[in-house]
Amino acid sequence: MIATPLAGRGSASRRRWANLVVGGLAATTTAAAARRWGPSRAASAGAAVIGCALAVERAGTATGVPFGRYRYSGRLRPIVLGVPAAVPLAWWGMGLPAREAAHAALGRRTTPGLRAAAGAVAMTAWDLFLDPQMTAERYWQWERPGRYRGIPLSNYAGWLVTSAGFMLALERLLPPTRADRLLIAEYAAMSAMETLGFAVFFRDRTVALVGAIGMLPLAVISLVRRG
Repeated sequence: MIATPLAGRGSASRRRWANLVVGGLAATTTAAAARRWGPSRAASAGAAVIGCALAVERAGTATGVPFGRYRYSGRLRPIVLGVPAAVPLAWWGMGLPAREAAHAALGRRTTPGLRAAAGAVAMTAWDLFLDPQMTAERYWQWERPGRYRGIPLSNYAGWLVTSAGFMLALERLLPPTRADRLLIAEYAAMSAMETLGFAVFFRDRTVALVGAIGMLPLAVISLVRRG
């Protein structure tokens, strides 16, 4: 993540860093899940989320549902069934940390429904950073650009609905116990690094502010409550 803004926008180096960051994120999540729930359950959950995310993204480009009409440029490779492999990996890589951060932040009030709702918000908040960055790199393009750095509001509505579905699936695949410190730290680290990256290196303080408002409060609350 530190090296990404040091490479030129749209360069092959940035594409390699994007894949490395997402791959590292997914690997870290998988390792943390294996430590908490066991390798078999972690692998099964990861495969399920990645497979479903691939299907959702494929449907999204074909029909415009649930995110709005967009298309992948083919710049971010490898590509699986028309979708950059990094995209479904990202859903898994941040999905479980978002659920665990929501679980910790809710404290004693936590219930499956509240975790799914809060986890969906936590996951969608990450896209306040992710989509502006990836759209600026032209990894994908919107048919009808929206007001927030060219991204339509339908994208975020789709993220909320899709994320809620994944959170409910995680309730069954990886039942929550006590919120996992490593996964919470992963969510918090991403929120801090993305805020710093946009504020200082990408020089886009609007995205830095909007994304920070979305991610940082939940990250801080979850760190404090989990201890």
